[in-house]
Amino acid sequence: MDINFLWIASAALILLGLAGTVLPLLPGTLLVWTGVLLGAWIDDFTRVGVSTVVIISILAALAWALDFVAGLMGAKRAGASRLALVGAAVGTVVGIYMGLVGVLFMPLVGAAMGEYWAQRDQQRAAKVAFATWLGLIVGMVAKVVLSFVMVGIFLVALWL
Repeated sequence: MDINFLWIASAALILLGLAGTVLPLLPGTLLVWTGVLLGAWIDDFTRVGVSTVVIISILAALAWALDFVAGLMGAKRAGASRLALVGAAVGTVVGIYMGLVGVLFMPLVGAAMGEYWAQRDQQRAAKVAFATWLGLIVGMVAKVVLSFVMVGIFLVALWL
């Protein structure tokens, strides 16, 4: 297989992954990690060694975990009921099919609906919804930052 094609594939996976950190339906962190792993493999792990790949893998797992639990942590911190957590999860899934706006705001709507249904208190539902949304935004920002750190470590290892 042509080595130039493999490097282009590695770069494409990384770029697509960076876009996927904010775009719905793209597993951003996984794509970045796959591109880095491919780049390390192309070079027989000489410039980008196994230890570098392990560090990048840990960062990828951390980014994935933060993205997955951040909204739920925000909701729990606000004292959300179980129905609010279920609503946030359902809102997240529904939001995936609605594009970026849906990903950003449907968990908020789901958490508010779940909390209102459980407590019948509009102020509490609004508080829980905002905390859920804030958690999701913090998680997304952390995922983006960690993805860029992963790419930065890869490029430094590759070029130095």
